[in-house]
Amino acid sequence: MLYSFLRPALFSLDPEDAHGLTLTSLDLAQRLGLLGLRPSATGTPVHVMGLNFPNAVGLAAGLDKDGAHIQALAALGFGFIEIGTVTPRPQAGNPKPRLFRLPAAEAIINRMGFNNLGVDNLVKNVEAAGYQGVLGINIGKNKDTPNEHAVDDYLTCLDKVYAHASYVAVNISSPNTQNLRELQKDEALDALLSAIKLRQSELAQRHGRYVPIALKIAPDLDDAQIAAIAALLMMHRIDAVIATNTTIARDAVAGLPNAGEAGGLSGAPVRAAATRVVAALAHHLKGEVPIIGVGGILSGDDAREKIAAGASLVQLYSGLIYRGPDLIRDCVLALKS
Repeated sequence: MLYSFLRPALFSLDPEDAHGLTLTSLDLAQRLGLLGLRPSATGTPVHVMGLNFPNAVGLAAGLDKDGAHIQALAALGFGFIEIGTVTPRPQAGNPKPRLFRLPAAEAIINRMGFNNLGVDNLVKNVEAAGYQGVLGINIGKNKDTPNEHAVDDYLTCLDKVYAHASYVAVNISSPNTQNLRELQKDEALDALLSAIKLRQSELAQRHGRYVPIALKIAPDLDDAQIAAIAALLMMHRIDAVIATNTTIARDAVAGLPNAGEAGGLSGAPVRAAATRVVAALAHHLKGEVPIIGVGGILSGDDAREKIAAGASLVQLYSGLIYRGPDLIRDCVLALKS
């Protein structure tokens, strides 16, 4: 309820400034013991990827790229936290402005471009946080790494985060790194997944612990592409698939202020497309690979829709911008059995 009073002030600020201020304020509130542990943490536990989740509602990657705010975010009642996307080397991301609100559509457009301080910094933050819950770490490639060498970037990140992650998410679907989505195509994806699974096996032996791998895909895929990706997920025994990232489609927001900005569209307008991909994946995967549903969840009913379509877990991001932390509780309660 408090967020409804704060939102107008936050929306009066530049979106990226508001983002930073919100995270800084959450950190302060957590240090002062003002957050406590929200009752949303008392949801129904679920077992996915060999991991035990206290509830099925997680934070999607992108909100805390460097893992600098883990404890404060966890105190909001998420069942799991996903940080990143992180790259091997620090990078500034795309020029500002690069984050835009579309309030009439309850949507966001971003072209951040994997802005982060690099994987070594993220690992230090994770170690300092001492978080004991389920932590996903989302990995990507540097902007200046050509696709023919992308595997090297993913393996570098995987090597460094493996010991600190509950699961690792492989991001090949952001529209904001040039040609990144080409890695979703058959031969490129086959090669990438093969290399990652081989390294996962080596790291499991080295660390004495198996860390699941999830692949994050785009909503802008046709049925044939979804079927091909599903086949590769099963062939390579990938542990989960995250559906979906942001969309490059603009039909749902045509004519609105900022709708013409380049970048990935998220929020309410992507809900149907993301749910379509979840349902198509569920059809092809037949329960062999669990699905994490994300995209356009702004209510408990939206979360239920993703689960009904075939997801085992859901994640939130843009919905938090419009609905605030109460959205976490609403979704957890909606999924409580």
